Amino acid sequence: MSIRKICAVITARPSYSRVKTALQAIQAHPKLKLQLVVAGSALLDRYGNAVDFIEKDGFTVNEKVFMVLEGENKTAMAKTTGLGVMELANVFFNLNPDAVLTIADRFETIATSIAAAYQNIPLIHLQGGEVTGNIDEKVRHANTKLADIHFVTSEDAKARVQKLGEDPDFVFNTGCPSIDIAAEVLENPALDFNPIEKYGGVGASISADKDYIVVMQHPVTTEYHQAKEDVQKTLRAVDKLGIPTFWFWPNVDAGADGTSNGIRSYREIEKPENIHFFKNMEPRDFLRLLLNSKCLVGNSSVGIRECAFLGVPVVNIGTRQNKRLRGNNVLDVSYNEEAIREGIEAQLHHPKNKRSSVYGNGNSGKQIADILATVELRYHKTISY
Repeated sequence: MSIRKICAVITARPSYSRVKTALQAIQAHPKLKLQLVVAGSALLDRYGNAVDFIEKDGFTVNEKVFMVLEGENKTAMAKTTGLGVMELANVFFNLNPDAVLTIADRFETIATSIAAAYQNIPLIHLQGGEVTGNIDEKVRHANTKLADIHFVTSEDAKARVQKLGEDPDFVFNTGCPSIDIAAEVLENPALDFNPIEKYGGVGASISADKDYIVVMQHPVTTEYHQAKEDVQKTLRAVDKLGIPTFWFWPNVDAGADGTSNGIRSYREIEKPENIHFFKNMEPRDFLRLLLNSKCLVGNSSVGIRECAFLGVPVVNIGTRQNKRLRGNNVLDVSYNEEAIREGIEAQLHHPKNKRSSVYGNGNSGKQIADILATVELRYHKTISY
C-alpha cells in the first residue's frame, strides 16, 4: 500500500493541543505522511502565535494561510470563513493530499471542510457529535455532515454522530488527543518551571509556589455584545478574592475585542495585585500549571475535557459549554459577580476530584494514526436510514 498523505489544518491555539499527539503519531507512522497547514489566529501574535510552539515541537509547516479579518464580530467571522475557503482550496490543490483533517467546531474549520469536500478529498473530522448550544455546535454538526471519517471523543458523541445519519463503520471513539498530553503530565506532575520567567506576560508579579488559580474566559459568539461586561464581572470577583491568578487571553471569536478591552481597561485602572496575564503556553506546561492549581475559572473546554481527566476543580461560567458532557469536577455558575466569587470559594476548599476518563484514557493519537493507515478513504456517502 502506498503512503497516505494526511493534511491537518490548525487554525487556532486550542486546536493544536487538541490534535498534537495525533500529529506526532501520523508523522511517526510508516504508512502515513503528515502535511501540516497552519492558518487563522494560530499565526497571529496577539493570540499567542501558536505556530511558534508547533515548529518548536519539531513539525514542518507546509503552508501558512493568513485569513483572519479584523473586527472580531459576527460579520468578520463570516468573511474570514469565506476567505479561508478560497485560500485553503488553493493549498489543497497544490499539496494534493489523500485526506484532510479538520478539528472540532471553530468557525474557520468549516472553511477547511468545504474546501476539501468540493475537491473530492476525503475529510476526517475530529471531535464531532458534541453539543454546546451556540454557533460552534452548528459548525461542528455541519463538519460532521461534510466529513467522511469521524474520530469522536466519547460514546455519547459517537451515538449522536450516528443519529445524524453517519455510517457506524466510519465513526470511531478514540477519545481526545489532548488527554494523551494530560496522561503524560500525570506521570511528571511537578510544576518544574516559573511561568512568568518562561512566558513573560504582563501584570502583577505573583508566584506559583503557593495556592493559585487559573482563568481562561472566552467570549460567547451568540452573546458577543456582552463580552466586556462578562469578563469584568469575573475580573472583579477574582480581584476581590486576592488569590494569585494566572489569566490567559481569549480566542479570536466574535466578542474577543470586548473581552480583550475589558481585561486591558481593568488592568490599567484597577491594577490588580494578584493577577498575571499570558497570551499562550506550551500544552504540556499549561496542563501542568492546571494540575497544580486550586481550580480553573472561566468557560474553556479545557475545564470540561482535560480537567476532568486531571481531577482539577472547575468553575464554569455561563452558557459556552452548555450541555457538554462533563465529569464531576465542574461547578456551573452564571455571569454574576457574587455567584462567580462563591463558586471559586467553594472549589478552593474542594478536594481534588476523582479523575474521569469520559474523554479518553491517554492513547488517542496512536489509535487515530493506526486507523488512518487502513480505513477506506472515501469521499462519497449517502445518509444511513
